[in-house]
Amino acid sequence: MEVALQAEKPGISTCWREYRPTKKSPWDLRRVVHLHRRAGFAATWEEIQRDLQEGPQASIDRVMNGTTCEKTYPEDFERMSASIAEAAVRSNQPERLKAWWLFRMLFTTDPLTEKLTLLWHNHFATSNQKLKDLSLMRQQNDLFRSLARAPFGKLLIGILHDPALLLWLDAPSNHKVHPNENLARELMELFTLGIGHFNETDVKEAARALTGWTVIDDRFSFRASQHDAGQKTILNQRRAWKGDELVELLLDQRGTAQRLAGRLCQLFLGEGAAQPADIDALADGLRTHDLDIDWATETILRSELFFADQNIRQRVADPAECIIGATRALELVDPPPQTIILTDWMRQFGQDLFYPPNVGGWNGGRHWLRTSALISRANFATGLSRGQFSSTQMPPNWSDFAAKHGRSSSPEEFVTFLADLLLGGEPNPGWIEGIVNSVSSNSHSRAAVLQQAVAAVLASPEAQLN
Repeated sequence: MEVALQAEKPGISTCWREYRPTKKSPWDLRRVVHLHRRAGFAATWEEIQRDLQEGPQASIDRVMNGTTCEKTYPEDFERMSASIAEAAVRSNQPERLKAWWLFRMLFTTDPLTEKLTLLWHNHFATSNQKLKDLSLMRQQNDLFRSLARAPFGKLLIGILHDPALLLWLDAPSNHKVHPNENLARELMELFTLGIGHFNETDVKEAARALTGWTVIDDRFSFRASQHDAGQKTILNQRRAWKGDELVELLLDQRGTAQRLAGRLCQLFLGEGAAQPADIDALADGLRTHDLDIDWATETILRSELFFADQNIRQRVADPAECIIGATRALELVDPPPQTIILTDWMRQFGQDLFYPPNVGGWNGGRHWLRTSALISRANFATGLSRGQFSSTQMPPNWSDFAAKHGRSSSPEEFVTFLADLLLGGEPNPGWIEGIVNSVSSNSHSRAAVLQQAVAAVLASPEAQLN
């Protein structure tokens, strides 16, 4: 990989240098688990052991090229995914479309792309609550996936021509006689520049530049008769701005690169891990790389900062990371879970797919840990440990699971294994002993102890952090 940010200029952050294992910062179980929890939806024990042996470069290569997860779905994944999505759209049942997306998250071999698809769903937050059109919502989701790692300009143009977003932000009501500012405001405030980089006049003038953009027969269309062709002053530049020219202007602004850098750091780094100078340095790199999301993502995932101690288990796990991550790591995929049930747990955790709360999307971070969501996380942990979400609803044989990976079913060794698998090791001295004592005192049969151990580990405060 080209390591573009090596702090060659005085004052530029050094944190984006490529991570190389050292005695102080070794390539160990903790960092392998960290990579999979942050860049995807956790890993199986075989995947962890493979990456532990092959080192960071090969492991991150797999993350980037979409081969990090061993294939677990027995059929043609993409063909089945398309079939499920089409059936969901025909049914006009939103829960089935949500279940389709969770199916993709669970069985994809490329979790990084699904994770970025979820990021863009939040960044360009569009709700079916207003649209009531699953076909358009599915079309938008596929757009996010296809351009998730592209130069941001391609994604921005694509989404600004997307019927779901245009209808969501009232573009068909934006006429030259009566401009509607919704699309222009969110384009500048949420999608590109961010607050503080424009004023109200810029919004009004940008709305004029976007007049004529509409949707006809579920397709983007430009109505020249509704476009305001007059002179407009936007960001102190005066000309007869058109919509596509406005987009190019916004893409060229430093504020856009900074906002993207901040978004990616929020996704991959813990709270406070990246300092303002670090984000500025990443934004500089984005500007010199055509706002290439793939470049920025790889720069973060290969960096010293990503693998630094202060970045490990310092970010609140979002609902998908908790639900899909636990299901994958514990290998509860054969028989597969009922993803339509998992979508309801996502909602209870606070993230109702295709129904973001507002144009700003979900706040994330500590907002995921409100009291009702924490109760739901604990209840989910219990249900998952009992096999309640599988198509057969048969309790998993946790003794067999331990034996498969060379571990005994003694409570101490089993909880130690769970800590290694799910957390990268014991998070604090005495933690394993505490879990063992809490479950052993409440149960008599070995099967019950192991089941409760799984639930206790998944519901622990430490498991809520990635």
